[in-house]
Amino acid sequence: MNGVGPRVVLATGNPGKAREIGALLAPAGLEVLSQAAFGLVSADETGATFIENALLKARHAAAGSGLPAIADDSGLVVDALGGAPGIHSARYSAEGGDAANVRKLLAELEGVSEALRGARFVCVAVLLRHPADPLPIVCEGRWEGTIAGAPRGSGGFGYDPVFIPRGEKRSAAELGPGEKNRVSHRGRAFDALLERLRYAGGSPPAGRA
Repeated sequence: MNGVGPRVVLATGNPGKAREIGALLAPAGLEVLSQAAFGLVSADETGATFIENALLKARHAAAGSGLPAIADDSGLVVDALGGAPGIHSARYSAEGGDAANVRKLLAELEGVSEALRGARFVCVAVLLRHPADPLPIVCEGRWEGTIAGAPRGSGGFGYDPVFIPRGEKRSAAELGPGEKNRVSHRGRAFDALLERLRYAGGSPPAGRA
C-alpha cells in the first residue's frame, strides 16, 4: 500500500480508541503496533485544531518508533456551547475521565431545549510515512446528532452514552461495535484513509462492504 507497512505504529494511549482503530484498519492487512510497545508516552497536544494535534501525535510516534505512524484527533463539537468541548474533549473536566466529562457536558447544557442541542463528533485521521513527511495523508469524518438529557447504554467510550446519532433513537453507546464503526466519525475518517492508501497503491478505491 503505497510503501506503507506492513508495520505501522498507532499514536494513541486510549485503549477504547486503539480497539476501534485496530478494527477499522484490519482490512488493510497492516500490523498495527501501539506506541507503548516502543516505550512512548502520548505527545503533548498543543495544537489549536484537530488537524494540528493529529499531526503532532503522528510525528511523535514516527520519530520514536522509526515506523510510519497513524494518528487521529477527535472530539465532540456542541453548537450551544460555541463548539466546546472540541479539541479539549478528552480533558473537558478538571476531574478527568469519561464520566466526569459527561457530567460537565450535561451540566453546561442544563435548561437547553432539545432543538438547540445539536452536536457532531469530528475525527481527523492522518498517516505519516516518516517524521518529516511533507505530504501526509489527512482525512476527516463527521457524525451528526444531538446530546441526550442523560446517559444511556454501556458500550463505546467517551461521550457515546449521551450522543444520539441523527436518525437514531439509540445513543452511540447502545450501538454494537461493528454497527458504530460503519457510521461513526472515526469509521468515516479511516474509510477515507484506507481508500487513499488503496488508490495510491494502484488499486481503485473501494468502501468497506
